[in-house]
Amino acid sequence: MGMAEIRSSTCKPISVVVKPTPLLAIYHLCSGADFGSVRDLESFFSEVGDLQPPAKVNKAVLVGNRIAPGVTHTKPDGTKVHTLWGELAWQLGGKAGYAMLQEADEKAANPGDQLVPLLKQFAPCVVLIDEWVAYTRQLKEDGNDSGGTYGTQMSFAQALCEAAKTVNNALVVVSLPASDIEMGGEKGRQSAAELGNIIGRIESPWSAATTEESFEIVTRRLFSPIATKEQFAERDASARAFGEFYRNNKTDFPNETQDSSYEKRIRDFYPIHPELFDALAERWASIPQFQKTRGILRLMAKIIHFLWENNDQGPLILPANIPLDSSEIQSELMRYLAPPWSAVIAKDVDGIHSLPKQLDSELPNIGRYSGTRRVARTLFFGTAPTFDAANKGIDEQRIKLGSILPGETVPTFSDALRHLIDKGTYVYAANKTYWYSTQNNVNRTAEERASHVREDKVEEEIISLLTQQLTPSGNQIRRIHFMPQTSNDVSDDMDMKLVVLGIKHAHISRDGNSPAFQKAKEILSTRGASQRLYRNTLIFLAPDRTRLEELKQAVKSFLAWKSIVDDKVALNLDAYQSNQAEGKRKSGLDTIKLRLPETFVWILTPFQEIGSSKYIGMNRK
Repeated sequence: MGMAEIRSSTCKPISVVVKPTPLLAIYHLCSGADFGSVRDLESFFSEVGDLQPPAKVNKAVLVGNRIAPGVTHTKPDGTKVHTLWGELAWQLGGKAGYAMLQEADEKAANPGDQLVPLLKQFAPCVVLIDEWVAYTRQLKEDGNDSGGTYGTQMSFAQALCEAAKTVNNALVVVSLPASDIEMGGEKGRQSAAELGNIIGRIESPWSAATTEESFEIVTRRLFSPIATKEQFAERDASARAFGEFYRNNKTDFPNETQDSSYEKRIRDFYPIHPELFDALAERWASIPQFQKTRGILRLMAKIIHFLWENNDQGPLILPANIPLDSSEIQSELMRYLAPPWSAVIAKDVDGIHSLPKQLDSELPNIGRYSGTRRVARTLFFGTAPTFDAANKGIDEQRIKLGSILPGETVPTFSDALRHLIDKGTYVYAANKTYWYSTQNNVNRTAEERASHVREDKVEEEIISLLTQQLTPSGNQIRRIHFMPQTSNDVSDDMDMKLVVLGIKHAHISRDGNSPAFQKAKEILSTRGASQRLYRNTLIFLAPDRTRLEELKQAVKSFLAWKSIVDDKVALNLDAYQSNQAEGKRKSGLDTIKLRLPETFVWILTPFQEIGSSKYIGMNRK
């Protein structure tokens, strides 16, 4: 029954442990049909033995949200029913059954002890009541409605339970909502609490299905049973391959994967990876409106159908296999998530224009596995339902568990996670755990600020850092001129001078007309309007055109993060965002220091041929 709690009251409890069973299953078990040929029910009937339900069981099914309180319901035989107990009596015994409670039904009065002869008359019988809270919360506290008052309904509930306790071979099964959302407001909560207390006095509670039992329900509904030797061999080979892979890389995966029992779980859960089902049963099921069994069944049906239609050949279905770019599957997930998550998926998780897709295209080593996309899917599926919980996030081992297949290179997925964290707008990391959030992690702020950094500010920062790195030593170079705008900015004397050309004057190999070459010739020939005299005192340092753009982008990013650190109070950054900005600023500065010597690699030196007054430039690294 999903998140509902199933409760029963009976005069003589069945002496067999009954697993959590939907009301529908109880209805069919009491139908008198032969279930001997139904798959996997042999063990159940073997345990039940002589306690199997009789061939004929009278049944009453009361579904609270399908019955309108205060409305007269005319039955096919002409009987007019007004209350829930009138409905119960008519379903159990038709006209004869209704006649036993007719007066109480017509007066909307609690039938009380009259329920005992009713149940005795039509025993063996089972009464199944679903959505009782939905019915009772509609009732008035007082008044003359034909359906009875709220108080009368509670008295009827108590009388029904007592009657079931008294009568042999009578069973009452009630489902009560477990989540606040299902209760439907304050009146629903009050009703659920009172009904729970009434039934609780004599109940035999059946809790919601465990993870393994929910899994069995899902797999039986969605997959044909494994029947042939080849199918069993394929299942066992897959489980063995995953188990060995985890044990051979034990530092990369959670501790539970090292135990032989985990390999058994893979066999038992086949073809669904246990990590996917655990995420559904534990994290997604924590969302109040997500019904544990029904919700898992709906979602997995859509996922499996999509993978089947697209001829997916994966050995198991992992979180990384969930096609979050599918509108149908995304729509199913958004039944349980807030609207902003759609933007998170589109930008940072999955889809044709998403960051993971872009990174996989730019980084072939990662892209051959679709590594960033798979990591993003696993991270989203494992953290989106609990992003606002106290213990949010999952660690890198669990991300790898949900992403990697046997035989793949594990460090590649670590790199994918690192790139995702560096570039993601909605990805967070703290204390070695990672998660998605609907709140911008200031990466976007940094991107926007970086895009507005002016070229002259980039050049100023490069000059500042080059000044620190190019400190003159000895007397070989007495002075350094950084990025002169005109030839007049470079002195004309006998001291050796290094002229560092600016970012507008890059050079490329074997290009005698590059901007750097042209600027060097201009400074070499003149100083302002005059001819330069001491040309042999000049050496030029120029940036490489192919590496310059990377340096400029690194500088823009650094300046953007530096401005965010400076403005953290005005931006109202929290502790995590402040630490993130400071970390990005430091790593950005380190990146620039590495790229400066990789970019400024061209030395342009003038020389003069013997017997000629003309200076000819040559270049070398």
